[in-house]
Amino acid sequence: MCCGAKQKKNSLKQNKTIENTDMKHLLNCFAACLVFSLLIACGGKQNPSAGDGDLFDSLAMSSDTTMYGVCGEGTSMNNLQLITDMGDTLNYLINVDDSSAVMGGLLVGDRLALIAGKNLGGDMVASLVVNITSLLGKWTSIDRNFEICEGGEVRSTMKAESNPWVSWKILNGRLLLNTDTFDIVQLGADSLALENPTGIFMYKRQSN
Repeated sequence: MCCGAKQKKNSLKQNKTIENTDMKHLLNCFAACLVFSLLIACGGKQNPSAGDGDLFDSLAMSSDTTMYGVCGEGTSMNNLQLITDMGDTLNYLINVDDSSAVMGGLLVGDRLALIAGKNLGGDMVASLVVNITSLLGKWTSIDRNFEICEGGEVRSTMKAESNPWVSWKILNGRLLLNTDTFDIVQLGADSLALENPTGIFMYKRQSN
C-alpha cells in the first residue's frame, strides 16, 4: 500500500510538472503572437492627418532629380555652366545636334532647371534644360489665358475656365500645372507647346 501511494504521489507530481510546462509554452506563444500583432499594427497603421498632403509633397520633391540654378558666364555653344542654388559651379556638355535638349535658350543670369546624365566617357551631359526665366510670363490660347509667375503661382485671367491652373513647378524636367503633367516640347520667345497623353497644346506669349 505504501508503494502504491508513493507511486501515485510521484505520478501526480509529474502530471503537475507537465501541466506547468505546457502552461509556460502557451504563455510564451501567446506573448509572441501579441508582440507580432503589435508590430504588424504599427507597421501598417495609416494616419490620415492634415499633414499627409505635405508628406506626399515632400516625397515627390525628394524624388526630383532636377538641378536648379542660374546660367553662368562660362556657358558656350557646347558647354553649360550652372551656378546651383547651393552655390556650386558645375559644367555640363550640351548636345548641339539635339534641339530638344534646351528649352527657352541660354542667357547668362537666367534661371534654369536641368536634368543631367553621363556619356560613355563619364562626362556630365545636360540631357534637358528648361529656361525658367523664359517660361515665366503670360500665355494664351483659345480656351486658356494664364500667367506663370515666380514662386510657383499661376494666375488665370479667363473667367470662363472650368479648372483654372493656380500653381506650377518643374518635376524631373516636366511641367506640373496643378496636377496636370506636361512635357515641354517647345519654348521660344513667343511660343509654348506642352504635351501629355491627350495631345499637344499650343500657347502664344501675350504682351503686357
